[in-house]
Amino acid sequence: MTAVNTLASTVAPGQARMALRGDILYFLRDPGWSEDATGAVRFEPDGWLLIEQGRVHAVRPADEPPDASWARQDWRGHLVMPGFIDTHVHAPQLDVIASFGAALLDWLERYTFPAEARYADPELSQLGAERFLQALLAHGTTSALVFATVHKTSSEALFAVGQRLGMRLITGKVLMDSNCPADLRDDVVQAEQDCIDLIERWHGVDRLAYAVTPRFAATSSAAQLTMAGGLLQRYAQRAGGLYMQTHVAENCDEVRWIAELFPDSRSYLDVYDRRGLLTRRSILAHGIWLDDTDRQRMAQTGSSIAFSPSSNLFLGSGLFDWAKAEAAGVSVAPASDVGGGTSLCQLRTLADGYKVLALQGQRMTAWQGLYAATRGAARALDLEHEIGHFAPGTAADVVVWRWAEGAVQQRRQDMARSLHERLFAWMLLADERNVAATYVLGQLRYRPG
Repeated sequence: MTAVNTLASTVAPGQARMALRGDILYFLRDPGWSEDATGAVRFEPDGWLLIEQGRVHAVRPADEPPDASWARQDWRGHLVMPGFIDTHVHAPQLDVIASFGAALLDWLERYTFPAEARYADPELSQLGAERFLQALLAHGTTSALVFATVHKTSSEALFAVGQRLGMRLITGKVLMDSNCPADLRDDVVQAEQDCIDLIERWHGVDRLAYAVTPRFAATSSAAQLTMAGGLLQRYAQRAGGLYMQTHVAENCDEVRWIAELFPDSRSYLDVYDRRGLLTRRSILAHGIWLDDTDRQRMAQTGSSIAFSPSSNLFLGSGLFDWAKAEAAGVSVAPASDVGGGTSLCQLRTLADGYKVLALQGQRMTAWQGLYAATRGAARALDLEHEIGHFAPGTAADVVVWRWAEGAVQQRRQDMARSLHERLFAWMLLADERNVAATYVLGQLRYRPG
């Protein structure tokens, strides 16, 4: 892959006004689960996306071209969409992606913890942050909620690289003071000070935000979880408030273990709820084994679930029931969860998500899947005003995709009889090899070759 720090083609670095020409697709609202998305989707074949000073100015149909003051980039025959948003992904776990033969708890011991221990080294943290964020861009993702490691330097590196690239990035130091290796264990006092230092330095700066990040209930004491809840309350009015990211109810053995560690809590979710960790900016990964009371409580607090189908299948964790979550009023957004997942590409995540839901009699349309990975994910992150669609004033985070890469994809596109059929085939068959260009705030940041 190639990182690009200046605009190419006819657009010079710092170009104030730019027009991308291509097949423009974005969502106006939640399309629901029907194949009929009338009123929810805007599609402009051979249309114009006008970008001014890094923000969307307008979307125009093919017969309303911009005047000569707009520098043009010609992407005719390509699909132009808002950049994908990943709501749960582990930056250091690129080192162990696709490792053999482990369920969740064994996976942590055999692969994850040793990989994360290496990130105590500032130089490795910097190199890892560069590698990870460039890989996100190469896979069509322009915004992400990211797990760093327990080391302060790991978060610092992600923030610094994300700031340089202009990305909408949310991350934070992982909290772990229990049931983990000694070289990854922190303590309540030092962990709190590290979090405060990072919050004061980075939260609300440019497009960056801080996420309070207890890994999961098993690796944090009750005191540490209470401290984490206190941080959310302390900074509730700063830059929209902090985020909270963690895991919940991913694996049956894990759920049983949490019940043993916290016998006074009604459920795994209740462990977090009792300590003030459920807010409208709380994203909890997986949620496979939640019950109806848990889902009701998530809806009441505005918390969201990061649906990680590739990881759930790979680790054998179970099948997430999206219909139950939605019926309870819980927001759901797709997530790669690399390295438990097997690709950073959200198209591959959605393809696995379709299969997980199909096993339960649920059918995810292309509309619902692509909405969830763009505007729906932005809504879950409380960022619908900024990213995930092309309304005027939103950030010009854009990915240009090839409709087809290779003969099989091309033949399927040629045979499609409707826009939905075409998009559904693309969602299931395309991947990062279909990325033609990635823009962040209107700046070209990745182009293959």
